[in-house]
Amino acid sequence: MGVYYLHAEQLLPGDIQTAWAFFSSPNNLALITPPEMDFVTLTPLADGAEICAGMLIDYTVKPLFGIPLRWQTEITSVQKLHSFTDKQLKGPYRLWEHTHIFTQTDNGVLMRDEVKYQLPFGSLGGLAHALLVRKKLQALFRYRKAAIERIFK
Repeated sequence: MGVYYLHAEQLLPGDIQTAWAFFSSPNNLALITPPEMDFVTLTPLADGAEICAGMLIDYTVKPLFGIPLRWQTEITSVQKLHSFTDKQLKGPYRLWEHTHIFTQTDNGVLMRDEVKYQLPFGSLGGLAHALLVRKKLQALFRYRKAAIERIFK
C-alpha cells in the first residue's frame, strides 16, 4: 500500500557540535517524546554514548491506546556532524526510515527530519493512516519541536 513521508525542520540556537552531541545520543530520545508514549530505551547505553552505523537499539513505546510495543532500530548510516539514519527492524510499521540532517547556518543549526514510512495491513493500514496515524505523528513532531525549543533555549 502507500508509502508516506513526513518532513520537519527546526532552527536551533548554538553550534553543530552541541546539536550533534544531543541528537546522536539515543539516551536523549525519551526527553523529546511525549510522556504518554512511555518511551523507554532497553539497550544499555553509557551516558553520552554516540550512535554508530550498525548499532541496534531496542525500545518500548506506547504509540496508540496505551498498548506497549517493542521497537528495534538500526542506525544504518552516520555522517558525523551532518546526518544519520535509523531504520525500524521490529515495530509497528511495515517501513520506517528516519533521516536526521544538521546544517550549520549563520543563525544556528538547521535540523531537518525526513521520515519515510509505511503501515502494515494494506488498505486497512491506509485507513488507519488517514484517520489516526498521520495525526499522531504530526502531534509527536509538534511535541518534539516544543521540547527541543525548551532544551536548546
